[in-house]
Amino acid sequence: MEGQSKSIAKGISVLGVTGVLCKFVGVLYSIPLARILKPEGLGLFQTVFPTYNLFLTISSAGLPVAVSRMVAHYLAQKDPANARKTFSVALKLLGCIGFFFSFIMLLSNQLLTRLVGVEEAAKGFVAIAPCVLIVCILSAFRGYIQGHQNMLPTAISQMIEQIGKVAVSLPLAAVGMNRGIEYGAAGALWGITLVEIAALVYMIVLYAVHRKKHPLTAPPASPVTQRSLSRQLVKISVPITVSACIIPLSQFIDSALMVNRMVDAGLSRGTATSLYGIFSGMVIRLINIPTALALAISMSLVPAVSAAKAIGSRENIIRETNTGLRYAALIGFPCSIGMSILAKPILQIFYTGTLTPERMQTAAELLQISALTVFLFTMVQASSSILQGLHHQSIPMYTMIAGVSLKILLNYTLIGTPGIDIHGGPIASIVCYSTALIPNLIYCCKYAEIRCRWMDWFIRPGLAALGMGLAVYGLKVILPENFLSTLIMIAVGICVYLGLAWMDHAVDRNDLQGILSFRGRRNS
Repeated sequence: MEGQSKSIAKGISVLGVTGVLCKFVGVLYSIPLARILKPEGLGLFQTVFPTYNLFLTISSAGLPVAVSRMVAHYLAQKDPANARKTFSVALKLLGCIGFFFSFIMLLSNQLLTRLVGVEEAAKGFVAIAPCVLIVCILSAFRGYIQGHQNMLPTAISQMIEQIGKVAVSLPLAAVGMNRGIEYGAAGALWGITLVEIAALVYMIVLYAVHRKKHPLTAPPASPVTQRSLSRQLVKISVPITVSACIIPLSQFIDSALMVNRMVDAGLSRGTATSLYGIFSGMVIRLINIPTALALAISMSLVPAVSAAKAIGSRENIIRETNTGLRYAALIGFPCSIGMSILAKPILQIFYTGTLTPERMQTAAELLQISALTVFLFTMVQASSSILQGLHHQSIPMYTMIAGVSLKILLNYTLIGTPGIDIHGGPIASIVCYSTALIPNLIYCCKYAEIRCRWMDWFIRPGLAALGMGLAVYGLKVILPENFLSTLIMIAVGICVYLGLAWMDHAVDRNDLQGILSFRGRRNS
């Protein structure tokens, strides 16, 4: 593996480890949050959050990726002045866009409340609205630093966010619950806003230090106007934004559709809200732990592939594409299989005492199926990032539109069917990501000029994960159901997987050297 691929491994290791820790802390945060808010209050919290996530994605999903790509491009061409100018233009754009969407969210909170069909959600929308502006500005700084292929600052800011939720959001939720469920959910959401302010302050201080250490010593290699940079940023970011908005839009639709369709299927509104809270607030939160690794791959791949394309190196493009998809499979396969087999034991670690035995069984059934989306999501993220780095960002947009359209249709049909109800959600997600993945892979091979490497991307990691799954399942049959047994099964599963992956050459020495090296690149 060459140095650039090792740089991808470093980025994945830093962001991946931190991302998993953040998601783990997020799950730990969700346990007391669920106890404080109760299932109905958690359902109210989750009713507000998809709308906020949609607004945030519309305003800030594409531009940070565009910043990362353009900064990497200019740095590869030894032009740090234009890299910094790109960031300056993007910061102004994101600040204006973020202010607009925060303002709209504040003004339209009553309309949004009617759309989700839950009157108590109004205070939550007001509490989380300023967060859109804050995260937009924060994402500009992250995109600039990621363009240098230095992922550590982003990782630290993510840890500030997650630890801050526990320290700030939970107490505010508890205080709010003294006045009612809607105040409890609003308190938790206001805490998230305060924590994002802390993360932004960290990134601003870091950027100031960076500028002092790396003053510009030369003018731009080829001067570019602010208008030209703005056009480039918008041209790159619009398809990425549309693509990134599709999943939050789907979640927004789900937040209104799922509860209402379960009511149509004969469930009471309280029961339907509780089931939606379990699925979106517990099961999906657990699924998001391994998908943090997918996001780490995504963030690392865009600037790496973009830099390779900037210098016209076909060899580097092929190497980065193969590395990204191989790592996605190495991460996705074992996470899907392991989490599916250990669905109930994992849930019992986090939610014993929070869920009744009946609800625990429902959650386990949902997690068993939902876990299978981890592999698909990881591969979709990696392939989308490769296409974005190769300047074909519109392709992932179209593939996700197709996948989510099927997801919404299946959700409407399955969840409204008596006897299926909430169990239709995971099935629809599997269809969604499968639909997006296949054309993504075809176009990655086409534009990176690489053949589909079945052995590297599917066979070797798949066989290692299958062997791990058999070992874990065997232990599950033998060992009693308790916390210690679950930890033993997870530890044995990791060891078996790594051993088998090493034996069938899914992992090699160069992978370990890259992953164990945590030093970021030091570009100006």
